[in-house]
Amino acid sequence: MLMSDLIQTVLIYALPVIFAITLHEAAHGYAAQRLGDNTAAMLGRVTLNPLPHIDLLGTILLPLLLYFSTSGAFLFGYAKPVPVRFDLLRHPKRDMVWVALAGPASNLVQAVLWGVLLYALAGSGVTERFFLEMCKAGMLTNVVMFAFNLFPLPPLDGGRILVGLLPWRQAVLVSRIEPWGFFIVMALVLTGLISAWWMQPLMGLTFDFLKLTLSPLAALLR
Repeated sequence: MLMSDLIQTVLIYALPVIFAITLHEAAHGYAAQRLGDNTAAMLGRVTLNPLPHIDLLGTILLPLLLYFSTSGAFLFGYAKPVPVRFDLLRHPKRDMVWVALAGPASNLVQAVLWGVLLYALAGSGVTERFFLEMCKAGMLTNVVMFAFNLFPLPPLDGGRILVGLLPWRQAVLVSRIEPWGFFIVMALVLTGLISAWWMQPLMGLTFDFLKLTLSPLAALLR
């Protein structure tokens, strides 16, 4: 891929990625606040301002380095985790599920909204490729974040959801994986196992859901 194409792709994805990360993290903090833990709110993390959520290494430098060094073939990044004190939640084990689920849920909602915007632009006669591709990038980015974060291994959201749903004894066993969870996830990413066994099937189902959800709008604009 030419450098000009890489730069154009970065510009197309920049806004969707910023929104996806910001709303994902803010949703965790907002859910925690509603359920009894004000930690994230007091630290300014329940905000639509992306700056408090951005990690210089994980959100900017690492993704850009991987993107340009692999010509877009591999991309990975992360934001600053929202601090949540589960012991402050009114019902810690149950509420952990809702706090964890809030992040991926925000990505699913954003994917729908980017789809609505795509159909609205196309229906109003907009043909500018940059804006149409940005809407498609918004859908893809949020579907990827939705699927990846639901992988059932701590410290990902899916792992916290699993811990919250399991009986206490099993929950404790799964939670002990968390210190090594990041490295296990990275190993599964690099070997392609997450992509083949988790991401592709779940992303396919999610895109089917988006197609069904947006079908009334698509029919209306024909």
